[in-house]
Amino acid sequence: MKELTKSEEQIMRILWDIGKGFVNDILERLPQPKPAYNTVSTIVRILEKKGFVSHKAYGKTHQYFPLVSKKAYTKTFLKGFLNNYFSNSYKQLVSFFSNDNSLSIEEMEEIKQLMEEQIKKKKQ
Repeated sequence: MKELTKSEEQIMRILWDIGKGFVNDILERLPQPKPAYNTVSTIVRILEKKGFVSHKAYGKTHQYFPLVSKKAYTKTFLKGFLNNYFSNSYKQLVSFFSNDNSLSIEEMEEIKQLMEEQIKKKKQ
């Protein structure tokens, strides 16, 4: 699966949220300053060529919908991120964030709790 550009990902996030929609539906949800209609239409067609989106035709207009789920894309993206930046090591990833001063003690405790719950599940 190919990685999305920032613009493509922004469009996909909207389609994941709304499920399906026309270019105008997507355009409505974009922040100011809004791109031109043709720009959004072009990005959606690129997403279609990449296999992320398909459409249903209603005369000359098209209703677009995602072919790739947000979960599937996120999983692929995170695997690439882990591989590219942390040598495919979850330990290095966790170490990086645990040493980062932006994490509060509360957040670290919540992460620890989540990990302990997953350890219990896997042991059963």
